[in-house]
Amino acid sequence: MNTKGKKLQLLVNADDFGRHVLIDQAVAQCVEQGCLRSATLMPGGKAFDDAVHTAQTHPELGVGIHFTLVNGYPVLPPAEIPSLVTADGVFYDDYIHFVKRFLSGKVRMEEVRRELAAQAEKVTRTGLALTHVDSHQHMHVLPGIFSVVLDTAEAIHLDAVRIPRTPLFAGDSGSLGQLIGRSGLAVLADLAGREAKRRGFRTPDHFAGIVAGEAVHEGHFRHIIETLKPGVTEVMMHPGADTAALKKACQWEHDFEAERDAIISTDIRELLQKKQVKVISFRDIAG
Repeated sequence: MNTKGKKLQLLVNADDFGRHVLIDQAVAQCVEQGCLRSATLMPGGKAFDDAVHTAQTHPELGVGIHFTLVNGYPVLPPAEIPSLVTADGVFYDDYIHFVKRFLSGKVRMEEVRRELAAQAEKVTRTGLALTHVDSHQHMHVLPGIFSVVLDTAEAIHLDAVRIPRTPLFAGDSGSLGQLIGRSGLAVLADLAGREAKRRGFRTPDHFAGIVAGEAVHEGHFRHIIETLKPGVTEVMMHPGADTAALKKACQWEHDFEAERDAIISTDIRELLQKKQVKVISFRDIAG
């Protein structure tokens, strides 16, 4: 991707918007006090209506669709998408389990298409001016599913998508399993990026944010900003207002408050001004 002559632009996106009211509260705080200008709304999230209200009262926040096929709740009745859900009628919690089912042919692509269309319709009905699409746990970059995601986005007149080209070594780098996971994601993201470009979709030039659950704490966020490359860098974040409560509710060992605090940090705001970094949302990415 040619970034010659481009300025430094930062796009911080809050994932899982609408999953829990404590996430929605943090999103509002990060818009009001920090550098957050983008979030992706989880269609089956229990706090969906609360997130919509938050977005409506914060028009500077660009809102996209956080397509969900794992670790959440479907929009369609479970009986209509049996290959996507457990006996309890929810998505499989483990993305590795979903990928294994997908690769073995147990996931019916027509069910994926109908569920994602239903998710897009639900978010579109809110009347929000939507900006882009991505997905929970990056399932949208799986070959075949990515094509369905782009089809679904085009049907509602969206032309921007996340390409999670995550750095192989980030933060403390993590375990061997995490490094292997990042390597696999990098390959899938590269393939997805090529298809997105071929179909005329807008994407950020670069991607950051630690994959595998670790938080983008203030120190790591500062490093990202200090080493920004020309063009648009998307930083994936999961801010929350109460880490202990969210760990219990989401069953995820993640420091939600650390990411919230990084986004609203006065030192970070001063660093952005010093480096003349423009804070944007997906709506601002040039075609």
